[in-house]
Amino acid sequence: MDIVFIRELRADTIIGVYDWERSIRQSVVLDLEMATDNRRAAGSDRIEDALDYAALSDRVLSFIEGSQFQLIETMAEQVAAIVIGEFGVTWLRLRLTKPGAVARARDVGVLIERGERS
Repeated sequence: MDIVFIRELRADTIIGVYDWERSIRQSVVLDLEMATDNRRAAGSDRIEDALDYAALSDRVLSFIEGSQFQLIETMAEQVAAIVIGEFGVTWLRLRLTKPGAVARARDVGVLIERGERS
């Protein structure tokens, strides 16, 4: 198994449970690690044979920036479903953070793993 990763993908969205959070856009940051088999892409040197991380990033950003959530847990689950369902990823580790959400902490967030790591 090979891993394709995307680090510190940033998006602005409406996220939070408090009234004041529902009226502003806040940043979230994602780290994704995705299981894939790079051998076919390496042999052909064609993007069609690779996990297209640019297209995947665009899709995730579009989804997050066009959505509203109260909980980062909900956002993480829905992003994971998109990555696995639309991009054929068999295993995903997703770290989703909300910088500045807790005073005196750099960020808070969730780390989830979905699928089978083969």
